[in-house]
Amino acid sequence: MNRNHLALFHAVAEAGSVTRAAEQLHVSQPAVSKQILELEDVLGVRLLERLPRGVRLTDAGRVLSDYARRQNVVEREAARAIEEFRGLKRGRVAVGASTTIAAYLLPPVFGLFHQRFPDIELRLEIANTRDIQKCLMDGLIDIGLTEGVIETEDLEFQVFHQDELVAIAPAGHPLLRKKPVAARELCREPFIMREEGSGTRAVVERALAARRLSVKPVLSLASTEAIKHSVVAGLGIAIVSRLAIGLELKFGSLAIIPVKDLTIHRPLHLQKLHGKEQSPAMKPFLEILASRS
Repeated sequence: MNRNHLALFHAVAEAGSVTRAAEQLHVSQPAVSKQILELEDVLGVRLLERLPRGVRLTDAGRVLSDYARRQNVVEREAARAIEEFRGLKRGRVAVGASTTIAAYLLPPVFGLFHQRFPDIELRLEIANTRDIQKCLMDGLIDIGLTEGVIETEDLEFQVFHQDELVAIAPAGHPLLRKKPVAARELCREPFIMREEGSGTRAVVERALAARRLSVKPVLSLASTEAIKHSVVAGLGIAIVSRLAIGLELKFGSLAIIPVKDLTIHRPLHLQKLHGKEQSPAMKPFLEILASRS
């Protein structure tokens, strides 16, 4: 069944006249009559009784009119939904992120976006780089935000932020009273690090190895939060993302140790499917992310 024929039939049924329907649709009356006849031929039933002052629906016409009316309602609702989607009155932003980014960088971004676009659903998947990339390729998320990347032809990536890793100590630690210390002196301290296999740990170890230095941690922990609490408790010093210590610096429970010969930066990457067109809601989200990065 031709949907255009059904739309014309609905217009005629509502108007009660081929002529009035043609005027409303801005087409000729013969063109409407011709297409109604074609619809009747396809269905093999008479839909309209032609009267001197208009038309009247047959029993078959009344049945089809109900379906035509419902189709018209659905099409209007679909058009309204798309308009709301384009106007950011509905939609979804689904983000995958590594633990550090999800915990410390994204909350203010999500908060600001929600203030501006309260009708847009926000979803966050927290996982490692490999799982984030799988979610992207499976279409479960729109973008991925990770420290590292595993290059694949299905995905494209760009650096959206340069994260700085800094040495931290509890308030009152002797190293904080000195001038900038040497990395070698830092490595003599009891060190707390992320667990083996952690991307953050690998970055720190590479930076130290480039200076022919290494540390043997007194404690290896699986989260940055656990490391911060351990440093505050005086169990040792650590190197963590500056993103992760904003509150501790503000309230003075932790401080950054100035190191004169050790600067560690790592790029944070935004990943997405190659060539994928982003949703209307994603553009302002990325703008807010860029402004906060």
